[in-house]
This record gives sequence, C-alpha cells and structure tokens, in this order.
Amino acid sequence: MIFNLEMYFYANFNITTMIQIAKYLLLVIIISFSNFLPAQEEYKTVNINKAIYNGGLIEHEVKYVEEPSSSTRPRNVIFLIGDGMGVSHAFAGLVANHGELYLKNFKNIGFITTHSHDNFVTDSGAGGTALACGEKTYNHAIGVNKDTVSVENIREKAEKKGMATGVVSSSAITHATPASFVAHQPDRGFYEAIASDFLKTGIDVLIGGGLEHFTKRKDSTDLTITLKEKGYKVLTNIDDIAKVKKGKLAGFTAPMHNPSILEGRGNMLQVATKTAIHILDNDKDGFFLMVEGSEIDWGGHQNFTAYIATEVLDLDQTIGIALEFAAKNKETLVVVTADHETGGFAIEGGDYQTGTVNGDFTSTNHTGVMVPVYAFGPGSEKFRGFHDNTDIPKIIGELIGVEF
Repeated sequence: MIFNLEMYFYANFNITTMIQIAKYLLLVIIISFSNFLPAQEEYKTVNINKAIYNGGLIEHEVKYVEEPSSSTRPRNVIFLIGDGMGVSHAFAGLVANHGELYLKNFKNIGFITTHSHDNFVTDSGAGGTALACGEKTYNHAIGVNKDTVSVENIREKAEKKGMATGVVSSSAITHATPASFVAHQPDRGFYEAIASDFLKTGIDVLIGGGLEHFTKRKDSTDLTITLKEKGYKVLTNIDDIAKVKKGKLAGFTAPMHNPSILEGRGNMLQVATKTAIHILDNDKDGFFLMVEGSEIDWGGHQNFTAYIATEVLDLDQTIGIALEFAAKNKETLVVVTADHETGGFAIEGGDYQTGTVNGDFTSTNHTGVMVPVYAFGPGSEKFRGFHDNTDIPKIIGELIGVEF
C-alpha cells in the first residue's frame, strides 16, 4: 500500500487543526519579532578564561538569625529569586565568603523542577511565570498560559486581598522575572508593553532599572507622568529612593539594566529591598514583596565565575536583610529560590581561606537541573522536599489565604 500524503492531509485537516496551526504561527511571529526589539540580552557574551575567581572582591559578615517558633500563618511574604542560581552557584558564594552565607540560616530546604510547557529547559519568562502564576507556559511568555491567555499572579492575588505589594530587581524592572509578577504579555521582549502593564496595577513599590521603557517609548508617551498622577513618587537616584518611608514609590536606578557588582553597582539591591520593606510594612493587612538578584544568571551565561560569586554574595546580603526583619517581625515568611540553573556550573576546586573558586561550565545557556528552595518563618516547613516550580506560589497562596 502506497501512503498518499495529499489524501491523508485532506482527510485529517479540520477546523481544530487550523486553529492549532494559527496559534503556532502567531507564537513564531511574536518570538521572531521580539528579536528586533531593543536588545537587553547583551549580557550573554561569553568571557574566555574567566573560570577562576581568586576571591576578595566582595565579602560580608554573616549573622546567625533565629527562626521564630510560631504556628501562625504569615502576615508578610518576602520572595527572593536568584536568577540562574543553582546549587553550585550558591556554593561558589559560600566558598568565596570563607564558608559563611545567610543562606545557612535556612533549615527548611527543598528542590524544584523547572521545565516549561514546551521545553525541558526553561527560559526566565516561563520560569518566572511558573513562580508567579503557578502555571506552565511556553518559553518567552510573561504572565500568560500556553494559549497566551492572562493568568493572575501571586502578587495580584495578594493585592486583591488588601496586602501592600512590591517588586525589586537588580536588572531592569521590565525584565522577565520581575515582569512575571506584574505584566501579561505574549513575549518577554515587549518591554514597552510590559512597562505599560505596571500602570494597570495597584502595586505600591517598584524599584529597579528600565527607566527608558517608561520614558523613551515609540508611542512618545512618558509613563512617569502617569505614575505621578497616580500618586507615585518617581525617583531616579538610589539615595533619594532610600529616604522614602511611606506612600507609593517608583524608583528607577538605571536607564536600562544596572551595572554588575564587578562594575560598581554597590549596595543598590540591599538599599532598595530595605526601603521597600519599610514602606510596605506600613500596611495593616501585610505585604508581599518579590526581590530578584538578576545577574547571577548573566555570570552563568558568560561562564564567568567571579561574576557568579559576587552576585551571589550581593543577593545573600539582601537575604540577610529579609531574615533579620523576619526574625524580629515574627510574622514574615521568607522564601528563596531560582527560576532555573544557568551555565551547567561546576566547581572543580577552591580555597575557603582565600575565597578562591575554580569553576567549570558545560553550557552558555540555562540547563534543566533542579534548583534549591529555602524557606524561613511561619509555614516554612511546607517547602521541604521535592516540588515543581508551579507549586511555590500555590504554597505561598495557601499560607496567606488566596486561592489558585
């Protein structure tokens, strides 16, 4: 029997097939078009011979923080995401800081799987959406499901419950991970549309780079004017941002991305996080805050061990701020995880005394391995064991009383 492809095609071609083809063509067009949008992925350039970090560029003292013994539900949530931070990345920070990290304060630790709907290896769009919305989607998606339908995220659910909310990032605030907690777009490259989505929410605090996506836009609209009309203090200097104690705040720390720690970013992430906590803690109904340490991922893409280690240490200092607040407040859940691992990073040698880390890499991209999740405070025991990334916001939602 000779297989007749033409006859098979006509016998099986129906309206459902047409709809499926149309959806896939739309996604191909969207992703292809996004390549012509303002590039924000220049950080993926690989650095040759940057596998060894000799230590000493950034170090910090670590304090032991006692976890409150409480069976009550958390009033507040601080959700920290180390973009691209796998186990080896965290361990690189541990060695670089002479065997000490604030991460060592966490007693409830688990692992999460990170695959996206359409790929064993996720990107930050699908990974961020899973952590924010509790649903698998295709790579490049922001806050939408596999059919490009908007999905409500954990920050929006907290906002509807009456909680104050905020997002802080060491990258552009419009980048994939922070965007997943605010926006709903078919592609992560739609930066200006993502910026517009911020104005459709009641978010109380946003701090990060990406100012030009609000001001230098193709539609010639200055969204910072609208932000001011909505009652936000719009500031572009971290020292001014740090002075704000209440009200709504839109703090822009860079035209696009912030520089790395190696390039002199300084303590921007710690200042931004502390400021956000102080403002949000004024709300009697509690708060939800997402903080991203963005550039751990970029060090992985570049196969650059010093970049990884210094960004992990920067995030760890920020974790310390969250933990110290939670220990004193006693009603705050702190969760730390990653959206995926980047670089296939391994550690072949090191020295705790000097902080030297001898790294190696199997990839210049993301990998599909599990990443750790750490939890501290009321409900932290629920994060033990193995989970999928979509489980994390659902567990948080259960603890604060919102439904998925």
